[in-house]
Amino acid sequence: MHAPGAAAPRVGFVSLGCPKALVDSEQILTQLRAEGYETAKSYAGADLVIVNTCGFIDAAVQESLDAIGEALAENGKVIVTGCLGAKKDASGADIITKVHPKVLAVTGPHAVAEVMESVHTHLPKPHDPFVDLVPDHGVKLTPKHYAYLKISEGCNHRCSFCIIPSMRGDLVSRPIHEVLQEAENLFKSGVKELLVISQDTSAYGVDVKFRTGFWNGRPVKTHMTQLAEELGKLAKQYGAWVRMHYVYPYPHVDQVIPLMGEHVLPYLDIPLQHAHPDVLKRMKRPASGEKNLDRILAWRKMNPDLTIRSTFIAGFPGETEEEFEYLLEFLKEAQIDRLGCFAYSPVEGATANELDNPVPEAVREERRARVMLLQEEISLKRMQAKVGKRLRVLVDEVGPREAIGRTSADAPEIDGVVHIKRALAPGKAKPAVGEFIEVVVTKADAHDLWATVA
Repeated sequence: MHAPGAAAPRVGFVSLGCPKALVDSEQILTQLRAEGYETAKSYAGADLVIVNTCGFIDAAVQESLDAIGEALAENGKVIVTGCLGAKKDASGADIITKVHPKVLAVTGPHAVAEVMESVHTHLPKPHDPFVDLVPDHGVKLTPKHYAYLKISEGCNHRCSFCIIPSMRGDLVSRPIHEVLQEAENLFKSGVKELLVISQDTSAYGVDVKFRTGFWNGRPVKTHMTQLAEELGKLAKQYGAWVRMHYVYPYPHVDQVIPLMGEHVLPYLDIPLQHAHPDVLKRMKRPASGEKNLDRILAWRKMNPDLTIRSTFIAGFPGETEEEFEYLLEFLKEAQIDRLGCFAYSPVEGATANELDNPVPEAVREERRARVMLLQEEISLKRMQAKVGKRLRVLVDEVGPREAIGRTSADAPEIDGVVHIKRALAPGKAKPAVGEFIEVVVTKADAHDLWATVA
């Protein structure tokens, strides 16, 4: 037991990787705070450092290994968690301990209990946890006005370029009442935008056969459609937004489109990866090309305000020039609003590495550049169509000359922003961070908008 009056033990924290890893970090920090540990702002001020790693692509592996090395050099006491913790090299040896044998402990992703056990071993906890030491909504690493809501772990797909299931396991959906309770706590704490994330949001509930749960005494199915409906009702109560990420284009997504409007945003983040049926087959993707185009056009008819964000891979093993041209044609027809494209990069342990006819690196890069050039034209046209329109914006930053915000079409940190000219008119209050304001768009480029307060 920690002596009364003694300084609380301090834990340093380094969080790398995607929003899903960020949620893991927030859960660990919440538990640390609940148990009376304090967080340190520097290596020097920490009694121990936790590094939450990413292991998805080689660059991320290197970044994680470098971060662990830095923490060991600066502090010496390091616990490692996250995706890289679950990775082995070709001989089956643990990657992290091979490079950094001095780390105190290594766990895989979403392992709050194991991380806390290691912390207790190397830095005994200061006192018994009291729930009132931490707010209901936990400790957040994102700005106060938006937060990520993780609805499941793992994935049932076995895409040939991906090693996430080998690190995070099969799909495990969180109970619906637990997800909705967390959402309500976050809204109560002042969150104005909730970003729903998972490995595969459309598959929510598949593992539990869409089991019926209870929320506020009402039966609610563990299913994406019901989840969107309930989150929409909660968001309406608090005047907030809900944004859906990592949505695969399954048929039941059609039922979610009509729910999209002021609160469940007309925004879909769909990782399509390619358009040609043969490439999708080699990728082992759970959807075929032509249907995707039909589906996108049907969704746009249902909801003309819909913004679609997607990612694609250029130069996947075996991709012919003809298959690549097919992808370009698809992009011209689909008119995707927000698009990221990666040149295929082999990931250790992925089955795609064994496929025939790898595309030379120079060709992969050249194809990626061609996709981005085409997308620049599409984005510019779609963005310029917004000039003169009145839009609702959530304010993220307020500076002396301008405020920066986002529309329903912009997810934080991955999409564009709106530069809002500050009104100099006397008596006009300056917009506050986390506030919704109406703006009129005056200018657009392929990524961002410029506007004045309406």
